[in-house]
Amino acid sequence: MRMNPNAKNGRGFTLVELVLVIAITGIIAVSVAVFFRPTLEGYFDARRRATLSDNADTALRRMVREVRRAVPNSIRLPNDQCFEFVPSRMGGLYRQADDIDNAGADPLDLTAPDDRFDVLSPLVPAPAAGDFVVIGNQVADDVYGGATRATLSAWQTPPVPGGANVGVGRLVLTAPQQFPPAYAGGRFFIVDQNERAIFYECRGAGEAGGNGTGELVRIVRDFNAAPPAACPGVGGVRLASRVAACEFVYDPAATEQFGFVWMRLELLEAGERVALAFGVHVSNVP
Repeated sequence: MRMNPNAKNGRGFTLVELVLVIAITGIIAVSVAVFFRPTLEGYFDARRRATLSDNADTALRRMVREVRRAVPNSIRLPNDQCFEFVPSRMGGLYRQADDIDNAGADPLDLTAPDDRFDVLSPLVPAPAAGDFVVIGNQVADDVYGGATRATLSAWQTPPVPGGANVGVGRLVLTAPQQFPPAYAGGRFFIVDQNERAIFYECRGAGEAGGNGTGELVRIVRDFNAAPPAACPGVGGVRLASRVAACEFVYDPAATEQFGFVWMRLELLEAGERVALAFGVHVSNVP
Protein backbone atom coordinates (compact mmCIF):
# COMPACT_ATOMS: atom_id res chain seq x y z
CA MET A 1 0.00 0.00 0.00
CA ARG A 2 1.38 3.36 -1.01
CA MET A 3 1.32 6.26 1.52
CA ASN A 4 0.01 9.65 0.58
CA PRO A 5 3.16 11.71 0.02
CA ASN A 6 1.29 14.82 1.21
CA ALA A 7 0.39 13.29 4.61
CA LYS A 8 2.50 14.35 7.62
CA ASN A 9 4.70 11.70 9.07
CA GLY A 10 3.95 11.51 12.86
CA ARG A 11 4.05 8.96 15.62
CA GLY A 12 2.51 8.65 19.15
CA PHE A 13 4.02 7.68 22.51
CA THR A 14 5.22 4.20 22.94
CA LEU A 15 4.33 2.18 26.02
CA VAL A 16 7.92 2.38 27.26
CA GLU A 17 7.92 6.18 27.02
CA LEU A 18 4.59 6.40 28.85
CA VAL A 19 5.87 4.18 31.65
CA LEU A 20 9.01 6.32 31.95
CA VAL A 21 6.95 9.50 32.19
CA ILE A 22 4.76 7.97 34.93
CA ALA A 23 7.83 6.79 36.84
CA ILE A 24 9.57 10.17 36.63
CA THR A 25 6.38 11.95 37.68
CA GLY A 26 6.08 9.62 40.66
CA ILE A 27 9.69 10.29 41.66
CA ILE A 28 9.09 14.04 41.47
CA ALA A 29 5.88 13.74 43.52
CA VAL A 30 7.65 11.70 46.21
CA SER A 31 10.50 14.20 46.28
CA VAL A 32 8.05 17.07 46.74
CA ALA A 33 6.26 15.19 49.53
CA VAL A 34 9.50 14.30 51.30
CA PHE A 35 11.31 17.62 51.01
CA PHE A 36 8.56 20.24 50.79
CA ARG A 37 5.82 18.84 53.02
CA PRO A 38 7.72 19.46 56.29
CA THR A 39 8.36 23.02 55.15
CA LEU A 40 4.67 23.58 54.45
CA GLU A 41 3.65 21.97 57.71
CA GLY A 42 6.21 24.07 59.57
CA TYR A 43 4.80 27.22 57.99
CA PHE A 44 1.24 26.41 59.05
CA ASP A 45 2.39 25.36 62.53
CA ALA A 46 4.28 28.63 62.96
CA ARG A 47 1.25 30.54 61.74
CA ARG A 48 -0.97 28.68 64.21
CA ARG A 49 1.43 29.39 67.09
CA ALA A 50 1.54 33.08 66.14
CA THR A 51 -2.26 33.25 66.18
CA LEU A 52 -2.44 31.50 69.55
CA SER A 53 0.24 33.81 70.97
CA ASP A 54 -1.60 36.88 69.72
CA ASN A 55 -4.91 35.66 71.19
CA ALA A 56 -3.35 34.91 74.58
CA ASP A 57 -1.39 38.17 74.65
CA THR A 58 -4.44 40.26 73.73
CA ALA A 59 -6.59 38.63 76.40
CA LEU A 60 -3.99 38.96 79.16
CA ARG A 61 -3.14 42.57 78.31
CA ARG A 62 -6.81 43.51 78.51
CA MET A 63 -7.03 41.85 81.91
CA VAL A 64 -3.93 43.70 83.10
CA ARG A 65 -5.37 47.08 82.02
CA GLU A 66 -8.60 46.47 83.91
CA VAL A 67 -7.04 44.96 87.03
CA ARG A 68 -4.83 48.04 87.39
CA ARG A 69 -7.91 50.17 87.94
CA ALA A 70 -9.45 47.88 90.54
CA VAL A 71 -10.79 49.61 93.64
CA PRO A 72 -8.23 49.01 96.42
CA ASN A 73 -8.75 45.73 98.28
CA SER A 74 -11.65 44.67 96.05
CA ILE A 75 -10.12 41.54 94.47
CA ARG A 76 -11.69 38.22 95.53
CA LEU A 77 -10.63 34.72 94.40
CA PRO A 78 -12.85 31.70 95.07
CA ASN A 79 -10.18 29.49 93.44
CA ASP A 80 -7.30 29.68 90.94
CA GLN A 81 -9.64 29.53 87.91
CA CYS A 82 -11.37 32.88 88.38
CA PHE A 83 -11.28 36.16 90.25
CA GLU A 84 -13.56 39.14 90.84
CA PHE A 85 -12.90 42.85 91.35
CA VAL A 86 -14.64 46.24 91.29
CA PRO A 87 -13.27 48.45 88.48
CA SER A 88 -12.93 52.17 89.09
CA ARG A 89 -13.66 54.56 86.24
CA MET A 90 -11.83 57.51 87.80
CA GLY A 91 -10.88 58.93 91.16
CA GLY A 92 -9.42 61.88 92.99
CA LEU A 93 -9.14 63.74 96.29
CA TYR A 94 -12.02 64.98 98.43
CA ARG A 95 -11.94 67.95 100.79
CA GLN A 96 -11.01 66.79 104.27
CA ALA A 97 -11.27 70.05 106.21
CA ASP A 98 -13.05 73.38 106.00
CA ASP A 99 -11.54 76.25 104.01
CA ILE A 100 -10.53 79.06 106.38
CA ASP A 101 -10.10 81.57 103.55
CA ASN A 102 -13.22 80.92 101.45
CA ALA A 103 -16.78 80.45 102.59
CA GLY A 104 -19.02 77.78 101.17
CA ALA A 105 -16.61 74.84 101.40
CA ASP A 106 -18.10 71.42 102.18
CA PRO A 107 -15.61 68.83 103.47
CA LEU A 108 -16.49 65.17 103.87
CA ASP A 109 -17.48 64.32 107.45
CA LEU A 110 -16.18 60.87 108.43
CA THR A 111 -17.63 61.05 111.95
CA ALA A 112 -21.29 61.06 110.90
CA PRO A 113 -23.46 60.34 107.85
CA ASP A 114 -22.84 62.90 105.09
CA ASP A 115 -24.61 63.34 101.77
CA ARG A 116 -22.24 65.68 99.90
CA PHE A 117 -18.64 66.83 99.77
CA ASP A 118 -16.29 68.93 97.65
CA VAL A 119 -13.90 67.38 95.15
CA LEU A 120 -10.41 68.82 94.67
CA SER A 121 -9.48 66.83 91.54
CA PRO A 122 -10.82 67.33 88.00
CA LEU A 123 -13.10 64.51 86.85
CA VAL A 124 -13.39 64.07 83.07
CA PRO A 125 -15.94 63.04 82.07
CA ALA A 126 -18.00 64.09 85.07
CA PRO A 127 -19.63 61.31 87.12
CA ALA A 128 -23.25 60.58 86.28
CA ALA A 129 -26.24 60.08 88.54
CA GLY A 130 -26.38 56.41 89.44
CA ASP A 131 -22.60 55.92 89.53
CA PHE A 132 -20.98 54.95 92.82
CA VAL A 133 -18.33 56.57 95.02
CA VAL A 134 -16.05 54.36 97.15
CA ILE A 135 -14.06 55.68 100.11
CA GLY A 136 -11.88 53.91 102.67
CA ASN A 137 -12.24 50.35 101.37
CA GLN A 138 -9.89 48.12 103.36
CA VAL A 139 -11.78 44.81 103.23
CA ALA A 140 -12.92 43.29 99.94
CA ASP A 141 -16.41 42.40 101.11
CA ASP A 142 -17.11 45.97 102.33
CA VAL A 143 -17.33 47.52 98.86
CA TYR A 144 -19.58 44.71 97.64
CA GLY A 145 -21.82 44.93 100.70
CA GLY A 146 -22.06 48.72 100.64
CA ALA A 147 -20.15 49.70 103.80
CA THR A 148 -17.66 51.80 101.79
CA ARG A 149 -19.84 52.67 98.82
CA ALA A 150 -22.63 55.16 98.11
CA THR A 151 -24.76 56.02 95.08
CA LEU A 152 -24.31 59.39 93.40
CA SER A 153 -27.24 61.69 92.87
CA ALA A 154 -25.54 64.60 91.10
CA TRP A 155 -22.29 66.35 90.22
CA GLN A 156 -22.51 70.04 91.08
CA THR A 157 -20.42 73.16 90.81
CA PRO A 158 -19.54 74.47 94.29
CA PRO A 159 -21.95 77.31 95.10
CA VAL A 160 -20.96 80.92 95.71
CA PRO A 161 -19.41 82.60 97.56
CA GLY A 162 -16.73 79.92 97.54
CA GLY A 163 -17.17 78.72 93.99
CA ALA A 164 -14.08 77.43 92.22
CA ASN A 165 -11.93 78.53 95.14
CA VAL A 166 -13.17 75.66 97.32
CA GLY A 167 -13.00 72.87 94.74
CA VAL A 168 -13.63 71.81 91.16
CA GLY A 169 -16.96 70.16 91.94
CA ARG A 170 -19.26 68.69 94.53
CA LEU A 171 -20.53 65.11 94.74
CA VAL A 172 -24.09 64.74 96.03
CA LEU A 173 -25.22 61.32 97.31
CA THR A 174 -28.70 59.84 97.09
CA ALA A 175 -28.66 59.26 100.86
CA PRO A 176 -26.35 60.15 103.75
CA GLN A 177 -23.51 57.66 104.16
CA GLN A 178 -20.95 57.38 106.91
CA PHE A 179 -17.71 56.19 105.36
CA PRO A 180 -15.05 54.50 107.49
CA PRO A 181 -11.84 56.33 108.38
CA ALA A 182 -9.90 56.51 105.16
CA TYR A 183 -6.34 56.87 103.96
CA ALA A 184 -4.75 60.14 105.09
CA GLY A 185 -4.53 61.31 101.47
CA GLY A 186 -8.31 61.68 101.19
CA ARG A 187 -8.88 59.53 98.11
CA PHE A 188 -12.16 58.47 96.52
CA PHE A 189 -12.99 56.25 93.53
CA ILE A 190 -15.86 56.39 91.05
CA VAL A 191 -17.41 53.11 89.86
CA ASP A 192 -19.49 53.02 86.68
CA GLN A 193 -23.08 51.99 87.30
CA ASN A 194 -22.94 49.76 84.20
CA GLU A 195 -19.81 47.85 85.31
CA ARG A 196 -20.15 47.32 89.02
CA ALA A 197 -18.16 44.11 89.35
CA ILE A 198 -16.15 42.07 86.85
CA PHE A 199 -15.36 38.36 86.95
CA TYR A 200 -12.65 36.76 84.81
CA GLU A 201 -13.12 33.01 84.55
CA CYS A 202 -11.34 30.10 82.83
CA ARG A 203 -14.21 27.74 82.04
CA GLY A 204 -13.79 24.08 81.07
CA ALA A 205 -10.01 24.23 80.69
CA GLY A 206 -8.49 20.92 79.54
CA GLU A 207 -7.23 19.00 76.52
CA ALA A 208 -8.86 16.66 73.99
CA GLY A 209 -7.60 15.54 70.58
CA GLY A 210 -4.69 17.97 70.62
CA ASN A 211 -6.93 20.98 71.28
CA GLY A 212 -7.77 23.03 74.34
CA THR A 213 -11.34 22.51 75.52
CA GLY A 214 -11.90 25.65 77.59
CA GLU A 215 -12.49 29.36 77.20
CA LEU A 216 -11.62 32.57 79.01
CA VAL A 217 -14.67 34.74 79.66
CA ARG A 218 -15.33 38.21 81.10
CA ILE A 219 -18.49 38.52 83.18
CA VAL A 220 -20.07 41.81 84.29
CA ARG A 221 -22.43 41.48 87.23
CA ASP A 222 -23.96 43.36 90.16
CA PHE A 223 -22.41 43.74 93.61
CA ASN A 224 -22.74 40.57 95.66
CA ALA A 225 -22.12 40.98 99.38
CA ALA A 226 -21.47 37.26 99.92
CA PRO A 227 -17.92 36.17 99.03
CA PRO A 228 -18.04 33.90 95.94
CA ALA A 229 -17.69 30.23 96.85
CA ALA A 230 -17.12 29.19 93.22
CA CYS A 231 -16.71 30.62 89.73
CA PRO A 232 -19.96 31.82 88.10
CA GLY A 233 -19.94 29.07 85.46
CA VAL A 234 -22.45 30.82 83.16
CA GLY A 235 -22.69 33.96 81.05
CA GLY A 236 -19.96 36.30 80.00
CA VAL A 237 -18.17 37.35 76.82
CA ARG A 238 -15.47 35.05 75.46
CA LEU A 239 -11.98 36.56 75.25
CA ALA A 240 -10.06 33.43 74.25
CA SER A 241 -10.87 29.87 73.18
CA ARG A 242 -8.81 26.64 72.98
CA VAL A 243 -7.84 27.11 76.64
CA ALA A 244 -5.89 24.09 77.88
CA ALA A 245 -4.97 25.50 81.29
CA CYS A 246 -4.91 28.72 83.27
CA GLU A 247 -4.13 29.92 86.76
CA PHE A 248 -4.79 33.07 88.77
CA VAL A 249 -2.91 33.91 91.97
CA TYR A 250 -3.42 36.98 94.18
CA ASP A 251 -1.15 38.18 96.96
CA PRO A 252 -2.85 41.14 98.70
CA ALA A 253 0.29 42.09 100.62
CA ALA A 254 3.05 41.69 98.06
CA THR A 255 4.45 45.06 99.18
CA GLU A 256 3.43 47.58 101.82
CA GLN A 257 1.02 49.41 99.50
CA PHE A 258 0.48 47.06 96.56
CA GLY A 259 -1.00 43.65 95.97
CA PHE A 260 0.11 41.42 93.10
CA VAL A 261 -1.98 39.45 90.62
CA TRP A 262 -0.30 36.69 88.59
CA MET A 263 -2.14 35.35 85.53
CA ARG A 264 -1.14 32.38 83.37
CA LEU A 265 -2.98 31.33 80.20
CA GLU A 266 -2.20 28.27 78.05
CA LEU A 267 -3.78 27.73 74.62
CA LEU A 268 -3.61 24.53 72.56
CA GLU A 269 -4.71 23.93 68.94
CA ALA A 270 -3.83 21.03 66.62
CA GLY A 271 -0.99 20.04 68.93
CA GLU A 272 0.56 23.52 68.98
CA ARG A 273 0.81 24.94 72.50
CA VAL A 274 1.39 28.49 73.72
CA ALA A 275 1.67 29.56 77.36
CA LEU A 276 1.92 33.18 78.53
CA ALA A 277 2.08 34.64 82.03
CA PHE A 278 1.59 38.25 83.12
CA GLY A 279 1.92 39.87 86.53
CA VAL A 280 0.43 43.17 87.64
CA HIS A 281 0.66 45.25 90.80
CA VAL A 282 -2.59 46.75 92.14
CA SER A 283 -2.76 49.62 94.59
CA ASN A 284 -4.34 48.63 97.89
CA VAL A 285 -4.12 52.08 99.45
CA PRO A 286 -7.78 52.96 100.23
